[in-house]
Parts: sequence; C-alpha cells; structure tokens
Amino acid sequence: MTETKAAEPTPLLKLGIDFAPLLIFFVANWAKGIFVATGAFMVATAAAMLVSRMKLGRISPMLWFSGALVLVFGGLTLWLQSETFIKLKPTIVYAMFAAVLFFGLFTGRPTLKLVLETAYPGIDEIGWRKLTRNWGWFFIAMAVLNELVWRNVATDTWVAFKVWGVMPLTILFALSQAPMMMRHGFKLDKEEAPPVPPQG
Repeated sequence: MTETKAAEPTPLLKLGIDFAPLLIFFVANWAKGIFVATGAFMVATAAAMLVSRMKLGRISPMLWFSGALVLVFGGLTLWLQSETFIKLKPTIVYAMFAAVLFFGLFTGRPTLKLVLETAYPGIDEIGWRKLTRNWGWFFIAMAVLNELVWRNVATDTWVAFKVWGVMPLTILFALSQAPMMMRHGFKLDKEEAPPVPPQG
C-alpha cells in the first residue's frame, strides 16, 4: 500500500497558520483587553492546528508544542486572572526551542535537518550545524528580549511587540541566513524563502 505524502504548505497558507492567531490576539486585546484576547488566541491557535491537519495532513511538532503551551498558559491566565502566564509563554517556547536545537547539535544530530531537510535539500552537514546553532542563539536572544519587554512596558505595548515586532525580527533573521545556506549547497528558488519556525 502506497503511503500518501503530506502536502507542502503554500506561502499564504503557512502565513495564515502562523500569523492569524497572533493577529486575532492583537485585535481582541485592542477591543476587549488581555483576558478576552487570551481566550481568542487559544481558540484561534486550536483552529490553526485543525486547518494544518485538514489542509496539510499533519501538524508539525513545533506547532504541536507551541499550541499546547498556548492552551496551558492561556488556561492558567484565564483561571487565575493573571496576565503573567500568557506573557511568560513566549519565553518558555523560545527557551525550549533553543534547548532542543543545542541538544541536537551537541549530540551530533542537528534538529533543523531532521525537520526541514526534505523542504530545503542540498545543504551540507556543516551548513545544517551552522543553521541549527544560529537559530538556537536567535531563540535565546528572543527569550531574553521577551522578558525585558513584558517586565518593563504596558500590556498593550507588549501585545503590539509580540505581533508586530517578533515576526519582522524572525523574518529578517531567516533572510540573513540565506547567504550562509547557499554557500553550503542550498538553492533558493524564487518562490521559496528561508525556513521560519513558528512564533512564540
């Protein structure tokens, strides 16, 4: 029996799965405040996971992890009526991503290669190690940045940073990796972009 290959996401579908829950979070916070926004974020994240399953035939491990933390920390935020939990969630996501990447690097199994090799073929072993290392340090920097922002600014400012600051920073960092990737064998097609992991 032939195994059915999972569909590859179009750029628009991937953007919707990754960014739509954050946009809903921003709008709901602006209209109704952080607690309503947290509930809307939880629903939108679950919907994004469902769309990924229906349209692509799978939910990526990183989306499972991020989605689970949204539901857990969102639930704690609503149950205890404390916005601290939803603000801590990105820090924990970034720290866990970094830990997984560096663990894979130190054990000789670059994690990004395991996840993205079929989508981005041609990169040699040195390139995968460099890419894994660079994303690991990026996630550590984002964890520290999230802590600095949420502890020092108003909630509305943190929400705006989470939606309109994190995504551009991530895209810019991904683009900055393209020259290194191409030096190590990656051929960047016109319709492709360097890999961008899910947002925290």
